[in-house]
Amino acid sequence: MKIAVNTRLLLKNRLEGIGQFTYENLRRITRQHPEHQFFFLFDRKFDESFVFSDNVTPVVAHPQARHPYLWYLFFEYGIPFQLRKIKPDLFLSTDGWIPTGLKIPVVNVIHDLNFLHHPEFVPPVVRRYYDRFFPKFARNATRLATVSEFSRQDIAKSFQVPTDKIDLVFSGSNSAYKPFDKEQQTAVKQRFTDGQEFFLFVGLIHKRKNLDNIFKAFDLFKDSRSDSTKLVVVGDKKWWAGEIEDTYLQMRHREDVIMLGRQPLDVVCELTASTLGVLYASLFEGFGLPIVDAFNAHVPVITSNVSAMPEIAGDAALIVDPYQPQDIAEAMRALRQDDELRNRLIENGKARQNLFTWDRTAALLWATIEKTLP
Repeated sequence: MKIAVNTRLLLKNRLEGIGQFTYENLRRITRQHPEHQFFFLFDRKFDESFVFSDNVTPVVAHPQARHPYLWYLFFEYGIPFQLRKIKPDLFLSTDGWIPTGLKIPVVNVIHDLNFLHHPEFVPPVVRRYYDRFFPKFARNATRLATVSEFSRQDIAKSFQVPTDKIDLVFSGSNSAYKPFDKEQQTAVKQRFTDGQEFFLFVGLIHKRKNLDNIFKAFDLFKDSRSDSTKLVVVGDKKWWAGEIEDTYLQMRHREDVIMLGRQPLDVVCELTASTLGVLYASLFEGFGLPIVDAFNAHVPVITSNVSAMPEIAGDAALIVDPYQPQDIAEAMRALRQDDELRNRLIENGKARQNLFTWDRTAALLWATIEKTLP
């Protein structure tokens, strides 16, 4: 069989959450199924490291999909033009976007519908595109997959898609996340926090990630303690200007916040394995990769009581109201002073690790493809 795949998010050194999902699944699926031919459809010059095996043929379609008008041209004209030459038996998209007029079976992975629930975080022109096309992307697919039961029900309700058309594939945790011993943790803390304990935020610095309330919570936490605990923030500052920056500049304990910007994976793994706890109090997530990465690193998590995060965290995290800085601060105080609680959360996280592996995700996604193949 010929399987054409939307791979526009395979970008060297720029694999965000969905890009990581694409990479981990396609790397496994293509190697595990040499009997099939895969055609990877990029929107720009690709890195050879993404050609995972001999049964992968890379193709560049045009134009580069950089904003809504070009998204439209890429998916409605660029990809169909290439598909007419490839003549595939199935089209797979792992990021939610598909051409809307395909006459072949289509598997589409829609991760979440955050734009419906928080339209205030989406630029108007992008929101109009999403509102117009995502219902079509959902309804025109032969089968859908998504990464949490929350998103499965959300997609079904929002777009009137039968739940039995939507498969649950979860996401996985990168195997690079591993626990550190005390000596390793001490070395990391010496490098980044002058040897002090720290909480860790990892993610795109965007209003939806709720960093402004995390800053407020850290101030409240520090007000109640006289120690030197730090807050380490790792993430691209693309949406820094505005409320997030304003909150940061008004902090009472700003000197204890360490802004590291975007960091390579090995550094993120080191920090994750050495933290008091991962702070992931987002306002909306279809999954929440940092939660399961923390499980792999054997560290506790503080996460939100909204969307998919309680489902993914289970009993292995402190669940907070992300709109209440005091609630987040109380969870931070609990982790800082209660070793028994920290150890219980770590053990519960270990028990959940095997639920979220990329091997399992790839197997589930391939099962969806097999249901759809003619």
